[in-house]
Amino acid sequence: MISALFLMNGKGEVLISRIYRDDISRGVANAFRLEVIGSQETRSPVKLIGSTSFMYIKVGNIYIVGVSRQNVNACMVFEVLHQLVDIFKSYFDNLDEDSIRNNFVLVYELLDEILDFGYPQNCSTDVLKLYITQGQGKLKSLDKLKQDKISKITIQATGTTPWRTPDIKYKRNELYIDVVESVNLLMSAEGNILRADVSGQVMMKCFLSGMPECKFGMNDKVIMDREKSTNGGAARSGARRANGIEIDDITFHQCVRLGKFDSDRTVSFIPPDGEFELMRYRTTEHINLPFKVIPIVREMGRTRLECSVTVKSNFSSKMFGANVKVIIPTPKNTAVCKIVVAAGKAKYMPEQDAIIWRIRRFPGDTEFTLRAEVELMASVNLDKKAWSRPPISMEFQVTMFTASGFSVRFLKVVEKSNYTPIKWVRYLTKAGTYQNRI
Repeated sequence: MISALFLMNGKGEVLISRIYRDDISRGVANAFRLEVIGSQETRSPVKLIGSTSFMYIKVGNIYIVGVSRQNVNACMVFEVLHQLVDIFKSYFDNLDEDSIRNNFVLVYELLDEILDFGYPQNCSTDVLKLYITQGQGKLKSLDKLKQDKISKITIQATGTTPWRTPDIKYKRNELYIDVVESVNLLMSAEGNILRADVSGQVMMKCFLSGMPECKFGMNDKVIMDREKSTNGGAARSGARRANGIEIDDITFHQCVRLGKFDSDRTVSFIPPDGEFELMRYRTTEHINLPFKVIPIVREMGRTRLECSVTVKSNFSSKMFGANVKVIIPTPKNTAVCKIVVAAGKAKYMPEQDAIIWRIRRFPGDTEFTLRAEVELMASVNLDKKAWSRPPISMEFQVTMFTASGFSVRFLKVVEKSNYTPIKWVRYLTKAGTYQNRI
């Protein structure tokens, strides 16, 4: 497992060092400083120096380095490093050199609780804050804690649901679900899709009393096909969405019972209190592209360029796209741009070598066109190298629309007090890397 952890600044000075195993000495930090921080080459997050593996992330000007001489699981080490960043930021807002120096006692206490002999033990911020307080960076003495609080800490730290305590109470029980998707697209100039995928996440904000059992249903293709076969192809099942979506990759929060999901594809869990990410997923099949870009660019000799870009929305007229931004590249030797748009505002930005077209509200099932005449300056370098024609890129947000077709079919909440929670569901699709070649 992890033999040592180092927190270093941009100069390679060690701010915090915690040695968990005897096979590593503090001197290995010098090797990391010389080989990684002092090197100007393109760096990988994993560096092997001799028989020692260095795995690190950089946050601002701070390097967080995990060191090991064993064949460790690199994904686990990076997950611990990112969890450390979240925990440090929850205790002191900014993770920088001054905050680490001012709270070094607190940092050492956290490192002792999070890892034991190099093995991760407890990365839950809520549990850590029960017995590691921020007051002057010192740990409260146990004799000042009440006995019931000590037992509560022990149960939560070692119980089956360390992310939730059973004594949570709300006057109004509510549950918010946000399905956020990022669409990545690369389309050729002829209109052929070269690459398209959707990365989505299901965010939940939970204000529920007690220890509720939740069951989450989505239109997964495996589940839908199984239900259709059990119902014998009934008309009721056929009236629903014809086909579920094919999910390529999926990652769950630790509260989800993976055994139940593997056996019958059921997402059942006891949710943490407050906001958390229930799951992440990725799809590559049957993607509904929210916008289609039709570019026409003509080079009229060496001093003139004509450009026509049509953007068409492919979603329902009842929806609309917000904060739509189209970035149309121009040659570096552009002198003057004469732009005419049917909607929104467009402006040539010489520092970006592009025309920026902004539309605050883009209705569904409509299309808008931008036309531009670009005058170019005579350039000697232009004779040596032609304009590379970078792709047109887009930024947007479309509410109540999912490019993958993902939908929440149901969310059941069962709790012994038999209350009925209020549930809210919202969908949002935004642009990831959305590009169209010209």
